[in-house]
Amino acid sequence: MELILKEDIIGLGYKNDIVNVKSGYGRNYLIPQGKAVIASPSAKKVLAENLKQQASKLAALKAEAEKKGEAIKDVALTIAAKVSATGQLYGSVNASTVAEELKKLGHEIDRKIITMRDAKMVGDYVATVHFHKEVEIEIPVKVIAENAPAEEKKEEKAAPVEAAPVEAPAEEEAPATEE
Repeated sequence: MELILKEDIIGLGYKNDIVNVKSGYGRNYLIPQGKAVIASPSAKKVLAENLKQQASKLAALKAEAEKKGEAIKDVALTIAAKVSATGQLYGSVNASTVAEELKKLGHEIDRKIITMRDAKMVGDYVATVHFHKEVEIEIPVKVIAENAPAEEKKEEKAAPVEAAPVEAPAEEEAPATEE
């Protein structure tokens, strides 16, 4: 089923795009919600005429999107989250968490234009901000444990106590490398 989108739908297309979807999705969701119309020949002609008339307005929207994209282009987020002993997060880090962190940095971005795979473990992830159909910015997101520095200090103190009996024969080599 061919439809003309009336608004941006992440994962499907952007406003005024002509997309092919399964008929059930189009009839039961997109059309009743007012998110799309059937792409009949007359509707395509109307769309083409509207795009001609709105060309300057669309160029201005793209320029504004590029400006917003430049503002956050070099941003890298580090998010501290509560973590279990196995490295699993209590909850997850998702698009709304990224939007909140960007807001703290002074960038007001709607969570609906951010896509990110939910982070359920400590590690590095990528969030994509869709400002315009031609302007998408990727933001690196590093998820760390809230209590990581305290745990590392405990491990450093515990390691010499456990390693001392094992490294007794290797002590002869250690001073030679240190000198």
